[in-house]
Amino acid sequence: MGWLSDETGLEKCAANHVALTPLSHLRRAMDLFGHREAVVHGKTRHSYAEYGARVTRLASALAARGVRPGDVVATLLPNIPAQAEAHFGVPACGAVLNTINTRLDVDTVAYILDHGAAKILLADSAFLDLARAACAALDTPPEIIEVADAEAGFTASGAHTEYETLLDSGDASFAWVLPQDEWESLALNYTSGTTGRPKGVVYHHRGAYLMTMGTAIAWEMGLYPRYMTIVPLFHCNGWNHTWMLPMLGGTLICCRDITAKAMYDLIADEKVSHFGGAPIVLNALINARDAERRSFDHVVQVYTAGAPPPAAILAAIEPLGFHVTQVYGLTETYGHVTECLWRAEHWDALEDEERYAIKARTGVAMPMMEEITVLDPETLQQVPRDGVSLGEVMHRGNCVMKGYLKNPEATREAFAGGWFHSGDIAFQHPDGYIKIADRAKDIIISGGENVSSVEVEDVLMKHPAVGLAAVVALPDEKWGEVPCACIELKSGAEVSEAELIAFCRERLAGFKTPKRVVFLELPKTSTGKIQKFELRTQVRAM
Repeated sequence: MGWLSDETGLEKCAANHVALTPLSHLRRAMDLFGHREAVVHGKTRHSYAEYGARVTRLASALAARGVRPGDVVATLLPNIPAQAEAHFGVPACGAVLNTINTRLDVDTVAYILDHGAAKILLADSAFLDLARAACAALDTPPEIIEVADAEAGFTASGAHTEYETLLDSGDASFAWVLPQDEWESLALNYTSGTTGRPKGVVYHHRGAYLMTMGTAIAWEMGLYPRYMTIVPLFHCNGWNHTWMLPMLGGTLICCRDITAKAMYDLIADEKVSHFGGAPIVLNALINARDAERRSFDHVVQVYTAGAPPPAAILAAIEPLGFHVTQVYGLTETYGHVTECLWRAEHWDALEDEERYAIKARTGVAMPMMEEITVLDPETLQQVPRDGVSLGEVMHRGNCVMKGYLKNPEATREAFAGGWFHSGDIAFQHPDGYIKIADRAKDIIISGGENVSSVEVEDVLMKHPAVGLAAVVALPDEKWGEVPCACIELKSGAEVSEAELIAFCRERLAGFKTPKRVVFLELPKTSTGKIQKFELRTQVRAM
């Protein structure tokens, strides 16, 4: 019998067990780093003491407006201080944060607000028309709180309670509502997935806490990083970086408009040490005009994800003062969960072409995940690590979502066999490094945004001249890839490329609108199924 076979009196108690939550990072930072700079937005500067007080007043004000634990509070905000404050203030009153993509169309925003049953919507003045139109489509719309942004020249309309007025009504001594169980829901994020309607991905406090810990370790961040917000906070909550920064006493440097000039100015003036972004962001920095560039005397650490970065981009940006690491993940995994961990002793001496090809790999599991590998999607057996055999990227670990809100069937399917099925097709090298070869089910990644081909096809099929429609990814120098519509017209029908693009633009968000339309007879199987693999080959050869 083992010496610990009798564990009487060794139960969990308040002294030895606390539910993990990223809220703990800010509570600690308010005390430990109270004097340090927490948030920068133009001339606006908040210390950690001020940041924490604003978060507390937000939580108090939301509770006073009837927001109860488990309720949803939504946002339509760019990367500004209010969006960061919502990441802590909404859960600090026990509610669930739903950050909505500001680039979506009215119908999709209305669907998200309705599906998540949001009680309050924080909306930036620039997106007020979108917020109002979406709310007008609902039987029980959320209350709109307008967030003005004087730094960007947006003043309040006066038609709604303004954010600063809301904060002024809050109590700075409000007691935060911390989770009793770390499995409690923290955030709700919508992903387009493979269907037209987005699915609600639910995060728990435990996963977000461990995500912050694992990221800080993997990125070797150290104390006091100065982090520029390029990744939208409506994408996987900015890869959880905003929740992480208080743990390190770091500074969140807001970047509302993602332009090369704005980024170079912040890097030079605010001494940015870290940022994350899609390859399109790196491309903007590489191709900036001389007038947009600024010199700086330090190396900026960059995480890039959203689409595999071409080796040419990595080769071009690193000499400019950036050290780039590719990471990979999904909305369902809180953001990045693999990294191309660099093995200097093996790879530093390689020729540039080979070195940058390795840097473009998807990589290996980060420390907060249990296992990420490539399996046969039917048998769930490991595919050979030969750099050729294809399978599906599968995930297991604490940074996998709770599931899809109000969609148990999709949740069961995603978790079949005890793995999260990513839908990404990849192979593995003999050293275990994963390399994504294609996106399953024809998801297009355009500028870091997911575009569902099915959704775009559904819109195209509504045009009276269209007989059949298939949408595939077309490589694009700026966006990585863009939607290309392949159209088989009805007999005798006529329509131009410009007319179809305009038709889609009226019904879809801009990034989902096809950038090219090709008219042809679609290749099909004997059963009539469109062969998209063959179609991609044809389109790229045109």
